[in-house]
Amino acid sequence: MDNDPKHTSKVVAKWLKDNKVKVLEWPSQSPDLNPIENLWAELKKCVRARRPTNLTQLHQLCQEEWDKIHPTYCGKLVETFDPS
Repeated sequence: MDNDPKHTSKVVAKWLKDNKVKVLEWPSQSPDLNPIENLWAELKKCVRARRPTNLTQLHQLCQEEWDKIHPTYCGKLVETFDPS
C-alpha cells in the first residue's frame, strides 16, 4: 500500500482491522520498489511500439512481447532491487 486514498479510506482500514491484516509503514511518494512494476513498464513500452489497433491485436502483441522477455532480464530486475 502506498498511502493512496483508496488504500487508506475508513472502509479499507476497517476491513484490514477486522481481517487482522498487518499493514507495514510505507512512506508516501516512495519510489516503486517492486521489480514487477519495472517488468510491466517494459512490456507496455514494447507493446506500445508495435501500435495495436484493436483489443484482439493488443492481446496478441502482449502475449508475443511477454514471450520475448528472457528470464535473465527478470533476474536482473530482482538483483537491482534495493529495499534500503
